[in-house]
Amino acid sequence: MKLGLVIYIADSETAWNAFRLGIFSLKQGDAVSAFLLGKGVECSGIDTASFKVTEMMEQFAAAGGELLACGTCLQLRHSEGGGVCSISTMADLHRLVRECDKVLTF
Repeated sequence: MKLGLVIYIADSETAWNAFRLGIFSLKQGDAVSAFLLGKGVECSGIDTASFKVTEMMEQFAAAGGELLACGTCLQLRHSEGGGVCSISTMADLHRLVRECDKVLTF
């Protein structure tokens, strides 16, 4: 199965759980792509003592997950992104939605 995760919030617990699901799905043999949109592009800066989102993002990428971040959303926040995320566009989000069997939003 191809699974798409669209993460558009900056809540550490929710983002952490979204990436946990992505990692689990990858281990089940699924192809998983995550697209950070809106406040979701802030994920790498929302770690807490209980929810280490950046660590989950790194594990997701290391497990073979595709991690994309909206370039426009990053620009609006005067951020360059980087790390394990590829800077992406609406065309990339459209491709994710079109090609995935299921798309979940967080």
